Amino acid sequence: MELALKVNGVKYIRSVDSGITLLDFLREEIDLTGTKKGCDLGECGCCTVHLDGKPVLSCLMLAVEAEGHEITTIEGIATGNQYHPVQTSLVEEGAIQCGFCTPAMVMNGVYLLSHNKKPSKADIKECISGTICRCTGYTKIEKAIEKAAQQMVSKA
Repeated sequence: MELALKVNGVKYIRSVDSGITLLDFLREEIDLTGTKKGCDLGECGCCTVHLDGKPVLSCLMLAVEAEGHEITTIEGIATGNQYHPVQTSLVEEGAIQCGFCTPAMVMNGVYLLSHNKKPSKADIKECISGTICRCTGYTKIEKAIEKAAQQMVSKA
């Protein structure tokens, strides 16, 4: 089938199998490999992207279901050479080790801060609770999102 998806502001048209997941479309059809393929069962959260601005697990969604919607991947979060404060804070706080969960943590953090300018520690914990990180223990990730929130409020 022919599929047209708008990803990071760019329209892609591809002939694909009707059963291809959004995750596989992103990684295999348009070479956006920042979104990670972890469990492929919706358990690890590493495949998180935004669909119309909301986080979704791309391994659980057929690509055809995303047609007509705006998809944003980790590759679409930075503005030119300017990283999002969540991305910068993760680096500054040493919250990246293997980096496998990082794209999903960024996607979730960006979503949270776009809807809650001053999240509590509980809000931040809830925000990232659906993404498994096997390296950092979450504390540095939580601190980084909190730092990004403070930076964004001070710049506003």
